[in-house]
Amino acid sequence: MRGEGCEGMEHAHPTLTMAIIAAGEGSRLKQEGIETPKPLVTIHGEPMIMRLIRMGIRHGVQQIHVVVNENSRDVLNYLTQQLREIPLNIVIRSTPSSMHSLFALEAFLHTGPFLLTTVDSIFREAEFAAFLDTARHSTVDGLLAVTHFIDDEKPLCVVTDTEGRVLQFSDTVDGCDTATGGLYWLSPRIFGEIPSALEADCTRLRNFLRHLVAHSYDLRTFRFSKMIDVDHASDIEAAEALAAEDEHDNIESVRMSR
Repeated sequence: MRGEGCEGMEHAHPTLTMAIIAAGEGSRLKQEGIETPKPLVTIHGEPMIMRLIRMGIRHGVQQIHVVVNENSRDVLNYLTQQLREIPLNIVIRSTPSSMHSLFALEAFLHTGPFLLTTVDSIFREAEFAAFLDTARHSTVDGLLAVTHFIDDEKPLCVVTDTEGRVLQFSDTVDGCDTATGGLYWLSPRIFGEIPSALEADCTRLRNFLRHLVAHSYDLRTFRFSKMIDVDHASDIEAAEALAAEDEHDNIESVRMSR
C-alpha cells in the first residue's frame, strides 16, 4: 500500500486538475429501469457528478474537465447550468470506451499530474483527501485507488510487489486481494503511449493501464476501505449507505475538532 511513505516524493504540484469521465451510456442501469442518465443519478441527495465536483473543489481542485457523450443532453444542460459557479470545461464526445474518453481530454491535461475519475465511483471523503495528499507529493507515473471491497461483476484486480508497485492486472479475483476503484492520479507522461496503445488495439482503460505496466511505467496503489462502482440499480442502495456513513464520519470529525 502506498498510503504512507510513498517513494519518489517531491514538491507539491501547484495546480490541481480533475478530469471526469462521464461519457458512458449507463446501459445496465437503463435495462434495470433507471432512466436517469448515470452522471445525474442521485446519491444521498446529490447527482453523482456533482458529488465528485464539489468534493474535488473542497480539497483544492482548481481546474475541472468533463467528457460527456453527444447524446447526453440532460447531462450537458445540467453542467452548463453549473458553469456560473464552477469553472468547468465540458468536452462533448461520444467515445467507444473510457480509454478513449481519457484521450479526448488529453489536450487539457499536459500542464502537470492530474486526478482522473469515472463518474460512478463512490468513496469516503477522508480517504479521498489522504489519496490526494499522497498523490500531490508523488513523482510516480500513476497512483491508483484500490480497495479490498470487491463487489463488481467485472473487477480490475491488481497484483503488486511489497512496495505497492503494480506488477500486473487481472480480470479475475484469483490471487488478488484488491481491485481498482475508478480513481487515479496520473502523470501526463502517459500520453506519450497513445500512438502505441492505439496501434496495439487497446480498447479499454484497463487495457491501457496494462499497456503502461508492460512498458515499465511506475504505477502504485493507495488503499481505500470501500469503493462502490454504480453500474446496477442495486449499487445505488450500497452507494447511498456508504455516502451516509461518510457524511456521519465527516460530521463527527468536525465535532471532535472543536
